[in-house]
Amino acid sequence: MKTRNLGTTGPQVSALGLGCMGMSALYGETDRAESIATVHAALEAGVTLLDTGDFYGMGHNEILIGEALRSAPAARREQALVSVKFGALRGPDGEWAGYDGRPGAVKNFAAYSLQRLGVDHIDVYRIARVDPDVPIEETVGAIAELVEKGYVRHIGLSEVGAETVRRAAATAPIADLQIEYSLISRGIEETILPTTRELGIAITAYGVLSRGLISGHFSRDRQLGANDFRAFSPRFQGENLQHNLDLVEALRKIAEQKGVSVAQIAIAWVLSQGPRHNTDIVPLVGARRRDRLGEALGALDVTLDTADLAAIEDAVPADAAAGERYPEAQMAHLDSER
Repeated sequence: MKTRNLGTTGPQVSALGLGCMGMSALYGETDRAESIATVHAALEAGVTLLDTGDFYGMGHNEILIGEALRSAPAARREQALVSVKFGALRGPDGEWAGYDGRPGAVKNFAAYSLQRLGVDHIDVYRIARVDPDVPIEETVGAIAELVEKGYVRHIGLSEVGAETVRRAAATAPIADLQIEYSLISRGIEETILPTTRELGIAITAYGVLSRGLISGHFSRDRQLGANDFRAFSPRFQGENLQHNLDLVEALRKIAEQKGVSVAQIAIAWVLSQGPRHNTDIVPLVGARRRDRLGEALGALDVTLDTADLAAIEDAVPADAAAGERYPEAQMAHLDSER
């Protein structure tokens, strides 16, 4: 497995990480046995970075990862690094009730995550969205106290803008910024990415396949359940979906010429963006099944030369996607979009 560094202060991790959210929530029905088998297969393939959030399934995802780690071979379990997002407030019916970044809440969230995961420390800890009522310095400072006490190894950020990155980095060492980045979500390139590169902070990119939209497997007539985030996502609606899937077909032609899948070329594009600028970008792939994981891992063997990259970006230009990446109410919570 190829490796990359999570910034100048963070750990060395596998070049691809496994995003585990979909194993518990937001993408329809889940299969616990297959999810655990997929985590095991990822660890066996050399994937070391597992990403979760304490609010994914209201703790379900952390419990699942804890079970997968306990049942994995000791050598693989010891190599695993767990990244946890916290701070999102949920109701019993699943409603979203804002974010809490108060120092006392930070420590409370961490205590429950440690218990659910069954570990004595969290490798990378980050608030999922900035609490508008709490300065980022206070939230990051609380995580820094957890680092000092050994409960957390490294501090991360999630979906924050360039100014917030600078303020956080002035408070404590920041390993990485987790943020959406893909061929059709390139907003970070203007100011956020230059800032993280300047400060030596890595990017862990989620949504590299835009929740399956640019995987090559999503069809226009696919029916989405009421518990599937994509049923409400602007990019999956009506004419937006038609337009975006046309982009996928343009990308498919390039993938077929190289003898790879659409998903593999889309992931390979994200992988290529770090080395081009002497920085590290680690894509998180949200595979819920072993076959999809295997396909994603194949992206590590895809080499894109200058002509390939030009053809890809001609087929899917920056800002080509139709629709915002979140519904309007959720976009309002993104510090990165301000």
